[in-house]
Amino acid sequence: MKILIIDDEQPTLEMMELLLGAFGHDTLRAENGEAGLSLFTAERPDVVITDVKMPGMDGIEVLSRIKEMNPTTEVIVVTGHGDLDLAVKALNLNATDFIDKPLQRDALEQALKRAEARLEKSRGEANDIEIEHRGDIAVIKIHGNVTSSTAPYLRNAIDEAATKGFQRAVLAFDRHASINGGGISLLDGIIKNGGSQKLMIALAGLAENFRRVLDMVGVSKRTSIHDSVDDALGALRQS
Repeated sequence: MKILIIDDEQPTLEMMELLLGAFGHDTLRAENGEAGLSLFTAERPDVVITDVKMPGMDGIEVLSRIKEMNPTTEVIVVTGHGDLDLAVKALNLNATDFIDKPLQRDALEQALKRAEARLEKSRGEANDIEIEHRGDIAVIKIHGNVTSSTAPYLRNAIDEAATKGFQRAVLAFDRHASINGGGISLLDGIIKNGGSQKLMIALAGLAENFRRVLDMVGVSKRTSIHDSVDDALGALRQS
């Protein structure tokens, strides 16, 4: 992929350029938001990685402007550790992902895999959700992106599970799943209401950064969030 890096700190630019090159990507770099937008307009990269806190045009404005120019560009924002409010603001603007400083190789690699999966995704939203039966529990598998447009398909899957007699369900996210602001609101509403059928619901498979966001908005107080489907199944069966 062609990736544009925007950061006002030279050491961060150099480190990301080395890492992205090691991952096999072509890179462009800019030291501020204005220069980044100019490069974006000229080069049209597949992915943009931008720091949030920069002098002049910050990363949130960069994200907003890029999405206006090309809504399908995947944008990963880099935040300071603990800046979850900024992360949520970025997700509300349809950022692909967020990663913390100091940068970790694994976190960067996983964010890029999610961005690549979104770019390669060609099937429609309706095909992104499927139901699997695990004994007396329905496992609703969610592939790809969770956005506000996912709502009718996810709610239909929950209603279908309830119609088939299930009282408990796991929402299982694939390892490259990405959730924007609309998706966070959707999940929060579903957990609060259990869908129209009042299912007991657990979540499984979400990346750590998205789990932190759901924790911040209070979802983890209303349901359990697990690393794997098997862990979620075990928790539901013990409840």
